[in-house]
Amino acid sequence: MSVPVSTTASTIEKLDAELKEALKSRDELKVSVIRMIKASLKNKSIEKMGTLTDSDILSVLSSMAKQRRESIEQFASAGRTDLAEKEKKELEIVQSYLPKQLSLQEIDEIIRSAIKECNASSPSDMGKVMKIVTPKTKGAADGRVVSERVRELLSSK
Repeated sequence: MSVPVSTTASTIEKLDAELKEALKSRDELKVSVIRMIKASLKNKSIEKMGTLTDSDILSVLSSMAKQRRESIEQFASAGRTDLAEKEKKELEIVQSYLPKQLSLQEIDEIIRSAIKECNASSPSDMGKVMKIVTPKTKGAADGRVVSERVRELLSSK
């Protein structure tokens, strides 16, 4: 009989195993990113004064991914393609620990279902829709993309 392992434990074990592997293969970027993730998780654990839940880990990873996306935009607009490329590689590593990203069609389906659920009819109902959509897309879709799609779908009503 196998005992189901929680996602929290398996994510942390995966990080540890991949850190060892990256150290052996001398993949400096991956070592750096995994250490950053582990430090962020440790800080969150200290802040929370307890063990992390799956939701906590997802939240930390999502915010790290968001920071990378924002940095990519800023570096690209400043003409620093070298730094933007480094951030893109870091983002790929962070995203490898997040759930599979939703496609635009999947995001739209979730939004349409939320619009029906709360009877939203205009852009002024965006808050109601986002309250339903956010938990379903957290970690699996960029929040900015989700809010833009909600605004677009509500505007077309």
